[in-house]
Amino acid sequence: MPRHDDQPKGRALRGRAGRNKGGRGSGRGSSGAIRLWGRHAVEAALTNPDRDAKKLWGTREAIQAMLDDHDAELPSSLPVEYAQAADLARLVAKDAPHQGLVLDCAPLDDVALDDILEESEGRAIVVLDSVTDPHNVGAILRSCAAFDVAALVTQDRHAPPESGTLAKSASGALEVVPWVRVVNLSRALERMSEEGYWRIGLDGDGKAVFPSALPAGPVALVLGAEGEGLRHNVAQHCDAIARLPIASAIESLNVSNAAAIALYAVATRESLTGREA
Repeated sequence: MPRHDDQPKGRALRGRAGRNKGGRGSGRGSSGAIRLWGRHAVEAALTNPDRDAKKLWGTREAIQAMLDDHDAELPSSLPVEYAQAADLARLVAKDAPHQGLVLDCAPLDDVALDDILEESEGRAIVVLDSVTDPHNVGAILRSCAAFDVAALVTQDRHAPPESGTLAKSASGALEVVPWVRVVNLSRALERMSEEGYWRIGLDGDGKAVFPSALPAGPVALVLGAEGEGLRHNVAQHCDAIARLPIASAIESLNVSNAAAIALYAVATRESLTGREA
């Protein structure tokens, strides 16, 4: 295995990557090592002190560019193997854009909902009901990071595991946004309500029009799978069901697009005060 002693010396490629203690996601969705690829996903994992990196593969150019950007060096304990781009392509999913970097690492530690609620400081929470496409979940994590969301909450049985595809779609947000996996989504919504969160389910048949349904206090946005929408019991645990004001020419939006629009509305709701449902 090639050594990386010839890399420029500097601080180790480790840094603070988030606010909450005890990890950023759940290991329950994955078993054993997971493989990440793509520059943003790999860089974010290596700079996350809660991520246990196992082995890095990469082209010399991609690894050097990553180190130069961070003015850093790789941890001496991390095995590194230099390879050509074509060789890296055989380590990942077919046609996956690895961008010269592939990383094996352990899944992130579990995150408890109570810990999130204790540290959320009123920031929004996004709840996904049976959204299983890793591309969608990754994109939603990216929007959560952009709008400083306290956590993403999913049901353990109805959500994708950590994976390279999801991490690539999240573009580094998997390492930053706490991902809480719960056994019972309805019970989790009850806990949010106990902590003062107003739970708004987004559905095309909602009576209220978003964002007029937004309150002044903490908000939990609840989104369901495309086509099926929110399950009945989950919808019953929402304080309001609202629809996005989209043109009739389009029946619905992709769930990740809907999440981004709703989070923007939450972030800018001060300018929307006074609107009526």
